[in-house]
Parts: sequence; C-alpha cells; structure tokens
Amino acid sequence: MTDQIFIQFAVLLTVAFVVSYIARAFKQPLVIGYILAGIIISPFLIKYGVSTETIKIFSQFGIAFLLFIVGLHLNPKVIKEIGTASLFIGLGQMILTFALGFLVSMFILGFGTITSAYIGVALSFSSTIIIMKLLSDKKQLDSLYGKLSIGILIIQDLAAIAVLMVISYTSGGVGFGGFGIQSLVGGVAFVLILCLFGFFIIPKITRGIAKNQELLFLFSLTWAFLMAGVFSYIGFSIEVGALVAGVILSTSPYSIEISAKIRPLRDFFLIIFFIILGLGVQLEVVSGIILNAFILAAIALIFKPIIIMAFTAVFGYTKRTNFLVGSTLGQISEFSLILIALGVAVGQISPQILATITLAGILTIALSTYVIIYSQKFYEMFGVIVNFFEKKNVRKEREIAKRYDAILFGYNRIGFSVLKSLKKIKKKYLVVDFNPDTVTDLQKFKIPVLYGDAYDSELLADLPLDKVELVVSTIPDKETSVLLIETVKAMNPKAIIIVRAHSIDDAMEFYKKGATYVLTAHFLGGEYVSKMIEDYKANEKEYTKEREGHIKMLMERMQKGQRHPEVESN
Repeated sequence: MTDQIFIQFAVLLTVAFVVSYIARAFKQPLVIGYILAGIIISPFLIKYGVSTETIKIFSQFGIAFLLFIVGLHLNPKVIKEIGTASLFIGLGQMILTFALGFLVSMFILGFGTITSAYIGVALSFSSTIIIMKLLSDKKQLDSLYGKLSIGILIIQDLAAIAVLMVISYTSGGVGFGGFGIQSLVGGVAFVLILCLFGFFIIPKITRGIAKNQELLFLFSLTWAFLMAGVFSYIGFSIEVGALVAGVILSTSPYSIEISAKIRPLRDFFLIIFFIILGLGVQLEVVSGIILNAFILAAIALIFKPIIIMAFTAVFGYTKRTNFLVGSTLGQISEFSLILIALGVAVGQISPQILATITLAGILTIALSTYVIIYSQKFYEMFGVIVNFFEKKNVRKEREIAKRYDAILFGYNRIGFSVLKSLKKIKKKYLVVDFNPDTVTDLQKFKIPVLYGDAYDSELLADLPLDKVELVVSTIPDKETSVLLIETVKAMNPKAIIIVRAHSIDDAMEFYKKGATYVLTAHFLGGEYVSKMIEDYKANEKEYTKEREGHIKMLMERMQKGQRHPEVESN
C-alpha cells in the first residue's frame, strides 16, 4: 500500500512538473499546469483503478494551509487601509456578479437554486494569488489601479470567510434554511472572542517563542491544527478553522515570518489539491460541460470587468484606471474552486459542477493572464469602447495657465518631497494626478492641481509643455514615462525631465529616450546612508541632527496620512 502511494505521487508530480514547465513557457501561472496535469493523467488512474483517497486527504491539507496563509495576511488592522472606493466597488461588484451568475445559471443553463447560488458566488471572486504575482512582476503593486485591485481583493477575501462559515456549518446536516440568525451570531461571537485572545495574548506568546525559529514554526503549525480541530468539533469545517487561525495569528509581529515558513508546506499540498481538481475534469465528460464552462467564463472575463469599470467610473477615475482595474480582476479565483469543492464534499452540488467551474477557471485564468501582462496594448485596442466608462465631468474644460515653471506628475510619497522643494525655490508649479481623492486633498490645501492621467495624449497636448523648465514624474509605470519623455522632448528639447524607474534596465532606456535624470529610489537610500557615514564617521552629534530631522519629516508625512512607503497612490 505504501509503495502504491509513493508511485502515485511520483507519477502525479512528474506529469505536473512537465506540464507546468510548458505552461510557464507560455507565461501562464503554474496553477494551470497543475490542473491540466490532473486532466491528462485522470484516464490512466481510472483505467488502472487507482484510489485517490490518500491524495484527497493531502489536497485537503493544501486547502487548509492556503487559507491559513490567507488569514495571516488579513490582519484586522488592514481594514483601515481599505479606501472607500475599494469597499463600495468590491461590494457592488460581488452583488451584481453574483446576481448575473445566479440568473444565467438558473434560467439559461437550467441549474437548481442551490447550484446557481454556488456558481454566482464562485464567479464573484477573483484570484488573489495570480493577481498579486502578476502585479508584482509588472512592478504595479504601488500603482493606483494596483492599490484599488488589492483593496477589492481584500473585500472579496473577507466575504469568502463568511461564505465558508455558512457552507461549513451546513455540512453538519443543517440546510441553508436552518442556518438561522442564532447560528450566525454564535459563530461570529466565537470568532470575536478568539480575535480578542489573539490581539491581547498571541503577541506576548509569539514574542517569547520567536527567539527560537524552529519553536516558532512548530507553534504556528500547532495553532493552525488546534483551531482547525476546534472549529470542526463545534460544527464548522477545518478549512474555516485554519482561516480563522491565520487571521488571529496575523496580529502577531512575526506573522510575515510565520507565513514565509509555512509557504513551502502550503505549496506542496496545494499542488496536490489542484491536481485533484484536474482529475475531476475527465476528458470524456468535457464535451458535455464545455458550453456551460464557456458561458460562465464569459461572465468572469467580460461582464465582471464591465461591472467593475462601471463602479470605478462612478468614483471619478479615468478610463485608463477603470480599464486596468476591471481587466485585472477578470478571472475565477482559487477561492471559488475551494468553495465549489466544499459544496461537493457536503453533498449540496454535484461533481459535474466542480468540473464545469474548474474548466471555466482554466479558461479565465489563462486568458486574463495575457490581458494583465499586455494590459496597455489591450487598453489601446479598446480605448474607444472604454470611453463609455468615464464620467463626463472628468473631461470637463480644464483651467490651465499659459505658463508653468514646473509640472509634477504624481503626488505620492516621493512627490511630497519634490513639491516642498518647488515651493522653496519659488517656482510656479502645477501638480497633475489621476487619483480623485489626492486631487481633493490638494485642493483643500490650495495647491495648484489638475486631475488627469499622464498617459492621456490629450492632456499632454493641453499642458504648456513648450514653456516649462522642469518636468518631474514620480509615476512608476514604464509606458507612461516613455510617452512623457518623448512628448516633452518633442515640444521642448531644453526642458529638464526627471522620471522614476524600478529597474536599472528601465533607467537606462529612459536615459536613451532623453531623460535628464532617472530616480531609482531603491538605490538612492543606500547612497545617502553611505554618504552620511563618509561625512559624519562616528560623530554622534551629526547623526542626532539627522535623526531629529528625519523624525520631523516622518511626523509631517504621518499628518498627511502617509504611513507605508511601499504602498503609493500612483
């Protein structure tokens, strides 16, 4: 028996590696390779009568570890960081996408009420893992659309917790009709008690344990399994217990370190989970579900982004920001697959629905990956259509002076310092930003500001770039920087152009395009410290002066609402 299990895993992992390697060559997420590996190998497993019970147990571990790590990144304090726009866009998108998925499933595809509800929920969520990875690769986590997308994903994750609790409770033989207010209040009350315990007690425990890394790792696993067991005992699922365990442990100052240590375990078990999903999509049944899968995929790929763009337009964002946020969130989530798998496990929906959603998930993840990677090209292709998703007053008559000495594109944490310098040298300046909240804040302080997107050629044509002396852009987007450099150089070759780059390669390209100076923030900090050491050596008084000046600057930024250097507005 043991030999058979090892042989099963050897075959599964070998196929998964080969298929994932090919998927990676086509710039696809590895999760696609895992699922396809399961689809490819399923006929052989069925043919030889191989039992998948052991593998299913491992896949359940994968779900639990995934939810545990998701919980570790859902610190209750993060709710304060979610903007009003992300909150309402996230809630509105989930409600409308659920309604659309529910109605299509019931009246077009002919599914029952419970099944249609599951499908509607599944279509409402977007993939946190894939979006975070692709935004990180594109260096867009600190962009405006990246920040909005992450805020919406957090709202979705919080909603997923509630849905998981409902499903796990009904798994104990209680139907949805029996899941009353008393059950809900009891579950929420228990979670709140645990959160209070985590807020006051867990940090003290981990502070003492963290001195020994192996002990911290063991405690993390113990806590995860303990909470999973407790939740299973009181009528919920181990998945909900693992998720809540992560949320409670997120209040620890060592949550990031714990997450890093757990991740390898999660990745291994998660591979098995996605392979199991693939095993459920048997090739002989694909022909019977492929049409439904395409219809559901179309909702996630086309209609969900349209819903999101409509909501972002209401909040006054530019058409480009609206398109980037919508296209980023146009796929089915790994959470969706987990929820459907749980629905099958508790007997509320059929395995065929899991196969359908899995196939739809493959389609949406594969296609949306290319849309995210080449988002700028897709935006240019559909620019005319996207015009409908922009408020008319966004492009109202711009009040622009005939001359400015300096124009600052992007008022973020870097722009804050640049603006102070422009005030000191008494230059007539203008700030251009495409975040409506930022524009409103600057207007309150009587700072000359214009709402607009630096990538908008119409905006650049309206600005008096032919007379400007200094152009500074803190926007991290490469395409925007290239367009800005080329436009300014064409209109005013003598202008000083300062732009920002994430990498050395981008910086060198900007210099070739004609940038006067390229800001590489990651390197300048080290250069400044090294110069301090050279100038001050071991002179404590000089370091004290620097310290006092730094504290003063940090306090000033905090008063402006700036707390996290790694999360910017542009």
